[in-house]
Amino acid sequence: MSDVIRKGYCVDGIWKESKTDKWMPVTDSSTGEVIAEVPCCTRDEVEEAIASAQAAFPEWSLMSLSKRTQMLFRWRNILQEHLEELTVLCAKELGKNLTEARGDILKAIEPTELACAAPYLTQGSASLQVTTGFDTATYRMPLGVVAGIVPFNFPAMIPWGWMVPLAIATGNTVVLKAASYTPLTAMRIMELFYEEGKFPKGVVNLVTCSRTESELFLTDPRIKAVTFVGTTGVGKHIYSVAAANGKRVQAQCEAKNHALVLEDCDLESTTNAIINSTYGCAGMRCMALPVVVVQESIADRFVTLLKEKAMAMKVGCAYDPETKLGPVVNAKHKESICNWIQKGVDEGAELVLDGRDIVVPGYENGFFVGPTIFDHVKPGMSVGDCEIFGPVTSIKRVKNFEEGLAIMNANPFANGSVIFTQNGYYARQFELLTDGGMVGINVGIPVPSAYFPFSGNKNSFFGDQHVLGLDGVRFYTRAKTVTKHWYDEESRKKYMDTWEGTVERI
Repeated sequence: MSDVIRKGYCVDGIWKESKTDKWMPVTDSSTGEVIAEVPCCTRDEVEEAIASAQAAFPEWSLMSLSKRTQMLFRWRNILQEHLEELTVLCAKELGKNLTEARGDILKAIEPTELACAAPYLTQGSASLQVTTGFDTATYRMPLGVVAGIVPFNFPAMIPWGWMVPLAIATGNTVVLKAASYTPLTAMRIMELFYEEGKFPKGVVNLVTCSRTESELFLTDPRIKAVTFVGTTGVGKHIYSVAAANGKRVQAQCEAKNHALVLEDCDLESTTNAIINSTYGCAGMRCMALPVVVVQESIADRFVTLLKEKAMAMKVGCAYDPETKLGPVVNAKHKESICNWIQKGVDEGAELVLDGRDIVVPGYENGFFVGPTIFDHVKPGMSVGDCEIFGPVTSIKRVKNFEEGLAIMNANPFANGSVIFTQNGYYARQFELLTDGGMVGINVGIPVPSAYFPFSGNKNSFFGDQHVLGLDGVRFYTRAKTVTKHWYDEESRKKYMDTWEGTVERI
C-alpha cells in the first residue's frame, strides 16, 4: 500500500492535497491491485471548487465566442493526440477492453467537435420593426456555474463529452465530481486541460467526494445547474432537491433496455448484434441490451446460437488486445452481479450459461464475470426487470409482435428499445409505439451521435432538456429577449400607453 499513488483535487487549475482523513481506493480491474487512492474531499474543499468556478465565470462568460471556439478546436486536437494513453488508462481502471475504452475517449472528442459549432448553435433570433419603431432580439446566455456528477462506467465520455464541452462553449464554468471508482482518466484529462489546453484557471474544477459533500451542489446558490448520470434513486433525489432550490437539472438514470426479435429477422446478424450490445463494456452501460424478447417460433434456435457465440468470447485482461470481454469495475460490483444471477436462479429462470466461476489464468484476482444467459424469464422476475449492470442476458418468449411490445412498454425504464425484423410494417409500428427514447431498427445500441440528444424517457430521465444536441445547448443557456426603441421627433409627441407601443391593431 505504501507504493500506491495518492491523488489530489483540482481548483484554479492547480492540484492540491486534500486534508481529508478518508481515502478511496482505485483498482486495476484486471488484477485486483490497488493502483491509486483518491480523497473524499471535505466540505470546505468542495466549496473551494465552487468558489473557483464562480470567480472564473465573469471573465470566461464574456470571452468572445470566437476565442472560446478556437480554444475548443485546440482542445479537441490535444485529446486526439493523447488517445492511446487515455485508452489504456481507461481500460485499466474500469475493465473495458481496448476497443471499448478507445471508444470512450472518442465519445469525449465527438461532443467537443459539436461544441466547436457554438457560434452557430447559440445563435438567437431577431426581427426589426416587430411593431412600429420597435425591434426585438433573443440571445442565448450562459447560466453560471454548472455541477457535473459522474458515474463510474464512462470516465471520459460523460464528464469530458456529455458535460464539459457544451457547458464551457456556451460560457459556463464547471465543477466535476469525478467517480471515485474510476477517477484516473478524468483526472488525467483535467491535467491536459490546463497543461496543454491552456484554459483560464477555474473554468473547470474537479473533486472526488461522497454523496454527503456533493449534496452542496444541490443547495448552494452559486450552482445554477446540475447534470447527473447514475442510479434512478439518486437521480430522483437530485432532481427534486436541486429543482426545489431553483436549479436546472438533467438526470440520466437507470435502464433495462429490451430488444424484440421477430421470426423474420436475419438470425445470424441479429445474434451478433445482441452479443455486442449485451456483453460490450461487460454490460456496464445504460444502453446495454440485457433483455431479449424473442418470438417463440425461433426462440430455441436463437438461444442455442446466442449461447454458442457467448461461449466463444475471449474473457481476459482489459488491456490485452485479444480480449473481447473484460472484467467489471471492482470486487463490490462483481459481488452485486453474482448476487443478481443467484436471484434469477431462485426466481425460477432457466440458467443457460453461468459466468460466475470464470477464472482468467494469470489474472486470478481480477473482477471477471463471464457471459450469463437466463431463458424463460417471466414477467415479475426481478432479473428481467431491474438493472443488473453486468454481462447478464434475460430471454423472454412471446407469441407475436403485440405481446412483445406490451412486455417492453410495461417496464418502468425507457432509455432505449430495439427491434430486429425485415418487416417494414412492424418496424414502423415499433418506431411509433415503443416507449423507448432511443430506438434501434436492426441496431443493437441505438445511441445517437452527439449532434442529437441522448433522449431517455420514463424512469430513465428526469429533467427538461437531455444531454447533447440542441437539447444540450438549451440546457446550458437561458434566453434573454431584448426589445429596443429609438425616439424620433414624432414618437416623442405620442402618448405612451401601458404597452409602450408593443401592441398594435390595424
